[in-house]
Amino acid sequence: DSVCVGNCQRMYDGEEHGRFMEKLEARIKNHDREIEKMCNFHFQGFVDSITELLKVRGEAQKLKTQVTDTNNKLQESGKELLFEMEELRKCRLQQRNIAATVDKLTLCLPVLEMYSKLRDQMKTKRHYPALKTMEHLEHTFLPRVNPFRFCTIMVHNIPRLRQEIKEVSMSGLKDFLECIRKHSAKIGETAMKQVSVIPLLCIIVCVVRKPVTIISRVSDTYVNPTVHKRLQT
Repeated sequence: DSVCVGNCQRMYDGEEHGRFMEKLEARIKNHDREIEKMCNFHFQGFVDSITELLKVRGEAQKLKTQVTDTNNKLQESGKELLFEMEELRKCRLQQRNIAATVDKLTLCLPVLEMYSKLRDQMKTKRHYPALKTMEHLEHTFLPRVNPFRFCTIMVHNIPRLRQEIKEVSMSGLKDFLECIRKHSAKIGETAMKQVSVIPLLCIIVCVVRKPVTIISRVSDTYVNPTVHKRLQT
């Protein structure tokens, strides 16, 4: 920088300003010619590039239009695809729900059948089988379906049903004992008749099994008139 400043100062001091300006003007013209040559050399390429760019612009516009149309068609097709996918998702969800429902029903049906069997046994007054069914229902079947509400209702009903069976059984027992008390005389008479038949049956059995022994006993009976009279009666 100090060298340039010194040269400029010497140029003005030596009155060479005009000469400097002439050389500077000549140098500028020389550069202008070189620039013009360079521009002329590259001008045709520039024009060709502009022409190609205009063509590309037209093609780009066509391509943009095609891309826009394709995008619109894709959007329309995508809407249908999305709708079908949503329907498919709903169908699969329904399928899973149906499969889960079938599994739960398969698990619940034996419980309901067992409970229905229990109610039928209670209606027909088969109390002992009803108690066995209730035990299986309470300890085997109901724990499998514990989360369901009907299971909770059944669990709450089991003590009431057991008490109902107990009351019905006690009532039947009381009626049976009362019936025995009313017909005790007739029952005793029938029992005495059955007991009186037993000695004769014993004699018949002994005849079949031990004929020699029974013949001797029969002879003793004819000798003993008391025994003979008892056998006749």
